[in-house]
Amino acid sequence: MLKEIRPAIVLLIALTVITGLLYPLAMTGIAGTIFPYQAQGSLIEQGGKVIGSALIGQVFAGDRYFHGRPSATNTPDPKDATKTIDAPYNAANSGGSNLGPTNKALVDRVKGDVDKLKQENASAPVPIDLVTTSGGGLDPHISPEAALFQVPRVAKARNLPEIACASL
Repeated sequence: MLKEIRPAIVLLIALTVITGLLYPLAMTGIAGTIFPYQAQGSLIEQGGKVIGSALIGQVFAGDRYFHGRPSATNTPDPKDATKTIDAPYNAANSGGSNLGPTNKALVDRVKGDVDKLKQENASAPVPIDLVTTSGGGLDPHISPEAALFQVPRVAKARNLPEIACASL
């Protein structure tokens, strides 16, 4: 019986080493050599200090800034481990919210966001990416329509003509 099981065990160990160790190490080495900036997380530095990543959104609450997509990330509540609290763009806990289109919490949040954005710019339809999260919950990218929707607010906050903000 050992004669029949031995090849299966050897194959299992060999494939585990190849696909679990050698291949990931080779790809990590190749990526670090060919794309060093991206392989290190596309970090943004200012004055020698890392201030963020080009791939992970940040919270910009001020009217002077263009706002990215909402974040779906959260973290355990330090006061009650059975609950979670919002932790926008928490890279240690990326992932979607798993809330479906019929979930009341999601529907209420989206409606609230739409109402808030309509107060900001009632003359334009609210772009979908300003009220929905990305799959990983960290995506900072917005559509040109979402950026143009925010131009009146940013221009007003910076005391600039809207055409100047549209080119930021």
